[in-house]
Amino acid sequence: MTLASSAQAAIVPATHARSWLLVAGSRPDEFAAATNSAADAVIFDLEDGVVPSSKTQAREDVARFLAGGGTGWVRINDVTTADWTADLDAIRGLPGLSGVMLAKAESADHIDRTAAELPGIPILALVESARGVEFAFDIASAGATTRIAFGTGDFRRDTNAGADPDALAYARGRLVVASRAADLPGPIDGPCLTGEPDLSEALAVTRSMGMTGKLCMHVGHTAIVNRELSPLQSDVAWAAEVIAHLGAQGENIADGSDRPKLARALRITHLAHVFSVSV
Repeated sequence: MTLASSAQAAIVPATHARSWLLVAGSRPDEFAAATNSAADAVIFDLEDGVVPSSKTQAREDVARFLAGGGTGWVRINDVTTADWTADLDAIRGLPGLSGVMLAKAESADHIDRTAAELPGIPILALVESARGVEFAFDIASAGATTRIAFGTGDFRRDTNAGADPDALAYARGRLVVASRAADLPGPIDGPCLTGEPDLSEALAVTRSMGMTGKLCMHVGHTAIVNRELSPLQSDVAWAAEVIAHLGAQGENIADGSDRPKLARALRITHLAHVFSVSV
């Protein structure tokens, strides 16, 4: 299987983006390299990735980058803080702003208030608390919500849950179901803080739960995430055979079991096109 180069990967739409690279807003020396990496999307972090004493400078550095030809998403602080207002004031109207990740999203109102301040800007809702999980469908149904992301670290801190997949399965499942019910793409899973082999094991959980993206804390993780969350060569070949046999419009369907098979084949083929995957 051949994947797109980093330059090609940059055009993957947010609805399908696999790797979401978080870059601290206090590290402007890393901005350009991040946007030229294999990441499908880059998020400049003004929340937990920046200590309070550095937030003002981080806002200025991120704003300068997005005003001067750079592009990317920005993680803003949650709506209950004064930093939320300061973040909005710093990034409003910047030509390079692709969208915002709203930290600690816990209600549709949080999304709506943010959208009112940034008209037309897509919002990635970061759900990272028990309350956020309980109101996941409302959050997903808000008009400006593009996708949901799972903040595993803060969720574990809020609920005292463990890190193993079983402990987080309920929360992941709720986000997947809420996203599907609200007609959103699959949610974005939390990051793996270590490298291989932990990353591949974590991505196996991401895929099995129905999640379609992953937050990344390291540039080196992005290419692995893209590979693991793209259709396999065998899947693409299988899909081509199914479509050839059943017809792209289902004109050769013979029984009920053919319909879900064709639907899966069409989805795989679509994703292969989006990610520029070739056999």
